[in-house]
Amino acid sequence: MKKAIMAKKIGMTQVFSETGNLIPVTVLEAGPCAVVQVKTVENDGYSAIQVGFMDEKANKVTKPEKGHFEKAGVAAKKVLKEFRFEDAESYELGAEIKADIFAAGDKVDVSGVSKGKGYQGAIKRHGQHRGPVTHGSKSHRVVGSMSSATTPGKVKKNKNMAGHMGAENVTIQNLEIVRADAEKNLILIKGAVPGPKGAVLVIRESVKA
Repeated sequence: MKKAIMAKKIGMTQVFSETGNLIPVTVLEAGPCAVVQVKTVENDGYSAIQVGFMDEKANKVTKPEKGHFEKAGVAAKKVLKEFRFEDAESYELGAEIKADIFAAGDKVDVSGVSKGKGYQGAIKRHGQHRGPVTHGSKSHRVVGSMSSATTPGKVKKNKNMAGHMGAENVTIQNLEIVRADAEKNLILIKGAVPGPKGAVLVIRESVKA
């Protein structure tokens, strides 16, 4: 991986391309992210950088965390992530990663926690069909047959049933960056990305581009 950044989801809007086409975009506040720690093969067994995003109040962090940030010479951060860059050991403590590492036209993968939808039935959660609504049927939106009556005589694991939906890690691949503004720390990505407004996401260069 050569480049990545953390971002906060602002919301969705639409912009016009140079040819006049209307493009739906998600607006993300990308960075600036500060390098809090540089991990090396000699000390840690692998090469990576730890970056922090979004300032946090000093009284909200523990003493060990406070010392960790002071050692790097950066303000306390709410979110910490590790990125295994190819040139990770070339970064310096306190260095900033801004939105200008990406440019319009770049393909990226966006990872985050999807919106939580609570307890949902099998129709909404798994896209199953409903049962008949006439001729005395009482099974309109319930799960169908569970398993055979005798062998194995139990519900098999991973059966699609009602349950908690959403609030899980999701990655959407090969999204296109429409605009990147380093001065305002904004990145506009074509289409939708995981999570609600205010969610913290990770933008990485696409692995399948």
